[in-house]
Amino acid sequence: MKREFAGGFDGLVFLFLGAAAFLTIGLAWKHLSPIDMGDFKVMYYSARTLIQRGDPYSKAAVLAVYSAEGRENPAEPSLDRDVKTRFFYPPTAFILSVPIAILGFAEGKIVWMILCAGSLILSGLLIWDVSKEFAPTAAGVLPGLLLAGSFWLFMVGNAAAIAVSLCVIAVWLFYRERFEWLGVFSLALSLSLKPNDSGLVWLFLLLAAPRLRKRALQSLVVLVALSLPALLWVCTISPQWIRELRSNMAFFGGAGGIVDPGVAGMAGKNLDCIVQLQTVTSVIFPDTRIYTLLTWLICLPLLLAWAFMVLKNRPEGKAIWLPLSIAAPLSMLPTYHFQHDAKLALLCIPACTILWARKEAIGRWALLLTTAAILINGDIFTAGRVLLTRRLVVPEPDLASRLITVLFTRPGPLALLAMTVFFLYVYWRDRAVESSLLVSGQITVIHASGN
Repeated sequence: MKREFAGGFDGLVFLFLGAAAFLTIGLAWKHLSPIDMGDFKVMYYSARTLIQRGDPYSKAAVLAVYSAEGRENPAEPSLDRDVKTRFFYPPTAFILSVPIAILGFAEGKIVWMILCAGSLILSGLLIWDVSKEFAPTAAGVLPGLLLAGSFWLFMVGNAAAIAVSLCVIAVWLFYRERFEWLGVFSLALSLSLKPNDSGLVWLFLLLAAPRLRKRALQSLVVLVALSLPALLWVCTISPQWIRELRSNMAFFGGAGGIVDPGVAGMAGKNLDCIVQLQTVTSVIFPDTRIYTLLTWLICLPLLLAWAFMVLKNRPEGKAIWLPLSIAAPLSMLPTYHFQHDAKLALLCIPACTILWARKEAIGRWALLLTTAAILINGDIFTAGRVLLTRRLVVPEPDLASRLITVLFTRPGPLALLAMTVFFLYVYWRDRAVESSLLVSGQITVIHASGN
C-alpha cells in the first residue's frame, strides 16, 4: 500500500512539473513573441464583427473592425493579418467566442487564457485519476510530458486547448458516472468549437454501450439547441457564409499555404505544423489527387475496422479506454489537423497504463509508442527538430531522399499512425479477453490466447 502511494505521489509530482513548465514557458514566450495570443485574436475579431452586425467570414468586414480597434502593429506581416481576418471556424464556434468578445479585448484575453490553461491542466489531472490505479508513476509522467510540450498552444491561445480538454472532461464524467449532464454540455461545446477533434470520440460513444450512446445523442441535441441561434444569426447577416468559409480555407490551403500538406507548404517547417497523414504521402507522391487518395486508402480501413469492433463489443466501464486510444490518434490523420489538436492523445494514456501494468512485451511497446507520439508531437521536440532541419530542402526525386525528408521533417503523423495501428492490433487480438479483464479489474493475471 505504501509503495502504491509512493508511486502515485511520484506520478503526481511529474504531472505538476509538466504543468509548471507549460505555464512558465508559455507565459515567458508571450513576452517574446509578436504572435502572443494570435489564435485568440482569430476568434475575437470575427466575434466582434458579428456583434457589430458585420460579416464574420468577410475579410474586408473583419479587417474594418480589426483596424478600428487600433491594437495591432500596422507593419505586421500580411500573413499574420490574413490569419486574424479570414475566419475559418464553423459558425457554432460563436457559441463560446461571442460571450468572450462581449467582455472586451483585455478581459476576454484573460478569460481565454484561463480557459485554455486551466482546462488542459484539469484534463491532465483527470487522466491521471483514471490511470493511477494501473500504473501510478506512468499515469503522471505521460500527461506531464504532454503538458510540458504544449507551451506554444498556450502562448497562441489556440481553441484546441479548450476543445480537446472539454472532450476529455466529458469522457471522464461519463466514465465516472458523475455529473453526466455536465459531460453532455462539455462534449457539445467541444463539438461546436472543433468537431474535427472530438467527432470520432462522439462516434465512439454512439457505437458503444447503450448508456454511452444515450450521452452521445443528448450531446447532439444540446449542440443543435445551442447552434441554432448562432446559425440563424450568421445566416441573417451573411447568407453566403459557406462560400466565404470555403474561400478562406482555400486561401490557407493553396500551394505554399500554412495548411498546404504538400512539400511547398509549411508542414514540418514551424511549431504549429499540421499533422494529417497527407503531409507524409505528399512527399512520396506530389500529385494532390494521388496523395489524398492514398491517405484515405490507409485511414478508411483502420476507421472501418475500429467501428466494426466497437459496434460488436459495445464497450463500457474500463473497456472504453482501448478503443478510445485508437480514436484519438486516428482522428488526426485523414483530415486537416494541427499539432495542437494532437493533445487529444491524452485519451491514449489510460489504455497505455493498463497494458503497461500487465508486465508483458506488449505493455513496453504501448509505453514506447505513446511516449514517442506525445514527445514527437510536443513543442519542445518540434522546436529542436525545426532548428535542425530548417535547411532541409525539397527532396530529390529518388525514394531514399523522400523517405529521409519524411522521417526528419514530418515524424508527427508517422507516430500517430504507429500508435493507431498498434492499439488497433491490440484491440483486435485481445478484445474479448480485454473486455472481461477490464470489467473485473484484474489486469495482471489473465493472458490472451496466442501470446
